[in-house]
Amino acid sequence: MPGLTQGLSGRLLLLTIIFVMIAEILIFVPSVANMRLAWLRDRLNTAAAAGVVIDGLQTELPRSVQNDTLLATGAKLIALKKDGTSTLLAATEVPPSVDDQYDLSDVSQLQAVRDAFSVLLFGQNRVIRVFDVIGDSNMIIEIVMSENKLRAAMIAYAGNVLMISVALSLITASLIFVSINRILIRPIRRLTVGMQTFSERPDDPASLFKPEEGTDELAVAGRHLADMQVQLQKTLRQQKNLADLGLAVSKINHDMRNILASAQLMSDRLVDVEDPMVRSFAPKLLRTIDRAVGYTSEVLAYGQATEGAPRRRMIELGEVVQDVKDILAIEPESGIEFVDSIPDSLTIDADSEQLFRVLYNLCKNSVQALQQASGSDYPTKRLTIAAQRNDDIVSIVIDDNGPGMPPKARENLFSAFRGSARSGGTGLGLAIARELVLSHRGTIALVEKADRGTQFRIEIPDRSQPGSTAATT
Repeated sequence: MPGLTQGLSGRLLLLTIIFVMIAEILIFVPSVANMRLAWLRDRLNTAAAAGVVIDGLQTELPRSVQNDTLLATGAKLIALKKDGTSTLLAATEVPPSVDDQYDLSDVSQLQAVRDAFSVLLFGQNRVIRVFDVIGDSNMIIEIVMSENKLRAAMIAYAGNVLMISVALSLITASLIFVSINRILIRPIRRLTVGMQTFSERPDDPASLFKPEEGTDELAVAGRHLADMQVQLQKTLRQQKNLADLGLAVSKINHDMRNILASAQLMSDRLVDVEDPMVRSFAPKLLRTIDRAVGYTSEVLAYGQATEGAPRRRMIELGEVVQDVKDILAIEPESGIEFVDSIPDSLTIDADSEQLFRVLYNLCKNSVQALQQASGSDYPTKRLTIAAQRNDDIVSIVIDDNGPGMPPKARENLFSAFRGSARSGGTGLGLAIARELVLSHRGTIALVEKADRGTQFRIEIPDRSQPGSTAATT
């Protein structure tokens, strides 16, 4: 448990006390200035009341009465100015010297604050002269007095304000501390503990954060944290399964390469067979086995999330599409029509093997979708490949009129093991196609169609396009 000043709650408590004290100081400054003015005006009002009575007597007061009057007002001298004439009403035997004088009839707030602090700091033994107009009359009352009693009253007032300020600060800070600790600090601490627990045991379902009900920001953050942890656990389990799968595939890959190597040696002999049908199929069989051997060499590279750099050259796109059609081997009884709309002599700057894999994966998905389509809603089943060159970019379109991709597949498009368009699929075909297209600095996108079916568009720029940017939609 962190110390009081190290934790967030302790800092909030300390800052609250400081801010409340600052607010009290801002209140104290004008209030002490107003207290001084009120104290002085009270003395002037007392002197004015006595002065008006004395002025009405039209005679000089005896010394004893003057002393009583001065004692009542706390003054050393009282004078009344009327019609331009000043009359000394009462005074000590030795008139004191005056250190400063104040006219209370016209005092600005800034001047009052300055004078108040002057009294607090320097007013211990000073003698001041204070005067003001009496009510609405034209008479001015004037007193000369020592600042000792005024300063003592102001110090007492400041002490009272200080004690009240400290008490208010502590009470306010305590209330704010309790409120913030309950509303903010405790949920944040709970979120922190939840993150620490999950980081220590990310594969343990018991370490998942359990969010609280509520609509405030912290409750929403807690629910997002719980959702994120659930998704992260799923991803970790997937990664573990992929790692186990990679180990298994590497073992299978070793034996598969040996088997394919043997098949390759035996298939080489088919070239010497005199049967015309065998001789026509032999080159295709050899190319297929060569591709299979190459794929087994690249299996582990895909497991490491890398693909070999494309060995690009200008190739005939029609030849690649024909190879795809031959490998698909669509049976006539399936009712699926393969339409090759590639213009003659259309060339593309690409790696022929990688481009074959891209087109084969997309066409295979379309064939599987068309095979699942049945009934009167599908009188014709068609898979079409078309392409065109626009300046230095070749655009290829793979289009079918099947049932289309389900919403889940659209949401996880190009995501391995999540973006499959059919039950039991892995989604690897689209993931591999995307990676290979991006390695050509091209784009692959699912195109929205007005009618049913699925359409992908691939655009691959020539290598003379250094500014082309790979992207997907």
